[in-house]
Amino acid sequence: MFAALPLLALPVLFYNFVVLVMLPGGFASAVANDRMTQQLFSLPMASGGHWSVTLGDVLIFFSLVILFIELLKSTTSERIAIINHSLSMILFIFCLIEFLLSRAFSTSTFFLMTMMVLLDVLAGFIVTIVASRRTVDIGG
Repeated sequence: MFAALPLLALPVLFYNFVVLVMLPGGFASAVANDRMTQQLFSLPMASGGHWSVTLGDVLIFFSLVILFIELLKSTTSERIAIINHSLSMILFIFCLIEFLLSRAFSTSTFFLMTMMVLLDVLAGFIVTIVASRRTVDIGG
């Protein structure tokens, strides 16, 4: 049953947690972008420069790793994959509503996470359609 849950819900839930707990004003907060672009740490580079890493950067990185895992999961043609695609669609609608209607979610970080969820939905449905077409062609 846990295989049906979209893993991209984890970074979305983390973002919601950051907005609700760490920001004054919660969903109506206008300082979410400031929190996401605040430097967490800096790494010295061989070029002599410094790479500043923000919370938004870390969140996008982990979201990309999870998107890769989700794309690998979408290649299965089991019945549970259809449930996963449906739940991913619901997650996308949830993210889109948050992005459009809440000030705290009107950031580039959350927009990119929303687009990753959309890509997961599209890839899941496309892979399932192509795999089912091949199954029908081979069997027929």
